[in-house]
Amino acid sequence: MIGLSTPHDVYSRGRARCAGELESAQGRSLWIARARLASFAALLLAGWLAYGGHLGVWWMLVPAAGFIALVIRHEREHRRIDRARRGVAHYDQGLSRLDGTWPGRGNVRADLAPSDHPYARDLDLFGHGSVFEMLCTARTAAGEQALASWLLAPADLETLERRREAIRELVPAVGLREDLASVGASVRAEVDPAALAKWGEGPPLLDERQRRRTVVLSWVLPPFAVLAATLGLTGVISAAASVAVTIALAWFHRDVRGFTKSTQAAIERPARELAVVAESLARLERETFAAPLLVELRAALVHGNDSASTRIRGLRRWAEWLHLQNSQIFAIVAWFLCWGEHFCLGIERWRLRNGRDVARWFHALGELEALGALSARAFEQPADVWPELVEGETTVVGSGLGHPLLAAQTSVSNDVALGTPVRALVISGSNMAGKSTYMRTVGVNVVLALAGAPVRATALRLSVVQLGASIRVEDSLRDGASRFYAEITRLRQIVELSGGATPVLFLLDEVLHGTNSSDRRVGARGVLLRLVELGAVGMMTTHDLALAMDVEPDAPRIRNVHFCDELHGDRLVFDYRLRDGIVQTSNALALMRAVGLQV
Repeated sequence: MIGLSTPHDVYSRGRARCAGELESAQGRSLWIARARLASFAALLLAGWLAYGGHLGVWWMLVPAAGFIALVIRHEREHRRIDRARRGVAHYDQGLSRLDGTWPGRGNVRADLAPSDHPYARDLDLFGHGSVFEMLCTARTAAGEQALASWLLAPADLETLERRREAIRELVPAVGLREDLASVGASVRAEVDPAALAKWGEGPPLLDERQRRRTVVLSWVLPPFAVLAATLGLTGVISAAASVAVTIALAWFHRDVRGFTKSTQAAIERPARELAVVAESLARLERETFAAPLLVELRAALVHGNDSASTRIRGLRRWAEWLHLQNSQIFAIVAWFLCWGEHFCLGIERWRLRNGRDVARWFHALGELEALGALSARAFEQPADVWPELVEGETTVVGSGLGHPLLAAQTSVSNDVALGTPVRALVISGSNMAGKSTYMRTVGVNVVLALAGAPVRATALRLSVVQLGASIRVEDSLRDGASRFYAEITRLRQIVELSGGATPVLFLLDEVLHGTNSSDRRVGARGVLLRLVELGAVGMMTTHDLALAMDVEPDAPRIRNVHFCDELHGDRLVFDYRLRDGIVQTSNALALMRAVGLQV
């Protein structure tokens, strides 16, 4: 049925089904709430009648049992409500991506890109209205980090082919993506995989002698303390003896405080979020895959009858029991029972048995979530194409490229051809003509292609390249750096990248416009030629027609192209089409006069 329906039809039906399940579950929940109230009233009535001697006390068991059964049933119904509500939200997110209303409604995670990354900020990879917000469907930090890492660095051809095969298999798996979006609590699991893996792989917090002593005393001291307190209160033993046992218990707590504090600090924050991790793992473990990468990732989670989800659930149970000691009502009892020590020891045993597997589990979970996110993109945009990935000479050749962040029906498509013989494009044209958007269009599609995703184009032939961009460079008041200094620092970074093993695709927008025109012409041309000599390919925009004419002798290695505009009354009109040669129109003065500026 999915193959015969549009993505919008599939998502609309999924939303309607989840909304129906939500309405039904809410109706049942209301009925159960009323039944609970009635059973509680019956319990009070039975108690009153039993107190008056009109009924036997055993009659209270019937409404009490009914009340307990209804509480359990109500909790299950609440879980169904939460799951259906998350299903509705999942399909709402998908529909918003289809109709272009997704910016501001998704996961932005602007912190995932280093501040000095050579293209993340320039290509709007993270933040509001970003590529990451458009793509990310991950419920865990592991998935977010995996997807981010794929966007921030190109993969090699073998890795890309394995990812693409896995993504193609997952494209029709709408139900799996819904299940992953609906599992667990109504929170995004922010468990830091690196921190948890580091904790899991750390050395024992107690040596063997300390561990045995802690185990023995945590079992021996509580009954002695309770017994001493009871006998002291009843006068069987002296108060001093009772106090002495309590002091011994306090000394024990103090002696192992370092161990218990370290354990609690490591596990307390992620305890609740582990439910999402465990249920996500369990759902993936139930799936059967054919693509080699998916098979390998699932194998990292399941070994015979043992599974990562089962063991993560075990850790979560230990953490939940440990957390009970923080209850104000139970805290004193927990202190006397050595509750914290018992469950910290249990968590430590879990860590020593399973800790070295944590990194593998989270890596597999993160990769599976990232593959799921890219498969959702491929499902939602069936007109996007899979790029042809090639070895050998540096190649970026495509037709009909559109910007993936713009609606397909409104964006204007253009071609690109970089490699042989053309190594670089110098793009001239006025402000707002489309120069920067064109560079971002090429850059974002290359990023998607080298992450393993399909691209917004009719065709794209591409070798593995490292991107370097200087499009959105800003000054830094805090670091005392001017915009010009920040820009030349970025240019140096791109030149240094070009000396590496992976060829560079550079995207340079109006470089060096913070200096005088003479230095700008010499400097911009020098940077451009240096990048081409180092084997890089790319494009540079400019308003300076003198610079465009300066590179004419370097044809066909460097090619002039342009975007043009027309002045209609007091309004500039753009068609956003890339054309050969240097721009011939200049409407800036006419536009300034049209708006009332006397120039």
